[in-house]
Amino acid sequence: MSTETSSADSTSLRLERTYDATADEVFDAWTNPDVLRRWWVVDPAWRTSVADVDLRPGGRYRLSMEDPASGTTHTVGGEYLEVERPERLVYTWQWEDAGDAAHVSTVAVRFIGDGERTTVVLEHTGLESPESRDRHEHGWKACLESLQKRVLATA
Repeated sequence: MSTETSSADSTSLRLERTYDATADEVFDAWTNPDVLRRWWVVDPAWRTSVADVDLRPGGRYRLSMEDPASGTTHTVGGEYLEVERPERLVYTWQWEDAGDAAHVSTVAVRFIGDGERTTVVLEHTGLESPESRDRHEHGWKACLESLQKRVLATA
């Protein structure tokens, strides 16, 4: 399944991907810490070392992905702004360890169910620069592919 990309401006991106899984299954993959640990990585050799989720408006999350070859860890966290199971998530996004660590952007994810298939529409807005948008586009595409291979292929 391919991932479609578009962007409304130079600091936003929109990705769309359809999975052979119900909206509940895909929503759970995005919100259940045990499932997040299975797929939230940008490289098949990496692992998710932290997946903390307090799934409620005002609740916080924290995710870390680790490159075992270099020992590098990348951690992002934020606050859930909207939680509408299984249709929508909106949350802030702030890297702890990047050059733009002080910058906060917003991620909105829609889960559009159609029986046993679900289309995920991810919109990441308010990124710091076009370069940041490009880095995030690469990372999100890799994560969406990892979700397919590590979780939903066996759902």
